[in-house]
Amino acid sequence: MIEGWLAEDIPSFDYGGYVVGDDEKVAILYCKSPGVLAGVPFFNEVFRQTGCIVVWSFEEGVEIIPREGKVTVAEVRGPARRILMGERLALNILARCSGVASRARRLRTLADACGFSGAIAGTRKTTPGFRLVEKYGMQVGGADTHRMDLSSMVMLKDNHIWATGSITRAVETARSVAGFSAKIEVECQSEEEANEAVDAGADVVMLDNFTPQTMQVAAANIKTRCLGVGKSVLIEASGGITEETAAQYMLTGIDVISFGTMTQSVPHIDFSLKIAHVADGTTTFQ
Repeated sequence: MIEGWLAEDIPSFDYGGYVVGDDEKVAILYCKSPGVLAGVPFFNEVFRQTGCIVVWSFEEGVEIIPREGKVTVAEVRGPARRILMGERLALNILARCSGVASRARRLRTLADACGFSGAIAGTRKTTPGFRLVEKYGMQVGGADTHRMDLSSMVMLKDNHIWATGSITRAVETARSVAGFSAKIEVECQSEEEANEAVDAGADVVMLDNFTPQTMQVAAANIKTRCLGVGKSVLIEASGGITEETAAQYMLTGIDVISFGTMTQSVPHIDFSLKIAHVADGTTTFQ
């Protein structure tokens, strides 16, 4: 992936790299806004491929809070043109991954404060070609990555149900191709649909776009009904849940809360990389 991204950024010739040449330099990585540091393996790989060395001052997963404008996070050492060759790609990865990790950490911290022991999960609402980085950020932040792709599990959403004609038929068809080894999840718009999904053999029931009040009632009823017939099912809350409304859905009976907003419109963490500036025999960093 990194090799392809570097090739995308330098399709033929790095003109700026020619200007600075191959003199050995040190660049300082600064963090300039608060957040969880995530994306270190990807950052390291960018500079490994450009022939540079990265030395970190912080462990991945720690929350960095710049108290005087910026904090030194790492040093990158190598030929000047090779540092700059990887600079923007590495910063883009780190800023995005750390932003995802920061939101994931806030949601997990909120869940713990509310006494919610279920999973806080992301979704497949990820950037095409960048999913691995964003899913990694969720994990560093303490969230569940949910399914990685369409091959990870079976999720039957409204379009699957409408295309096949019923929840029962969709689940039966899914089971025939997935076998016993893959879980089947069904998106449900009502408690009645959830009951049908359970009866058809779903492993996970997603209560989609419920209010906190209707979700609490439905989750309790579904769990009680499953207990009565000796079935076990996970209940996922989803649909428009944000960081601001999340606490309302951290209810008894809910096993998973999934957030599209863990990756969509997430603020990036501000990082910059500055090469040492030499003037009048004095080395400074901007």
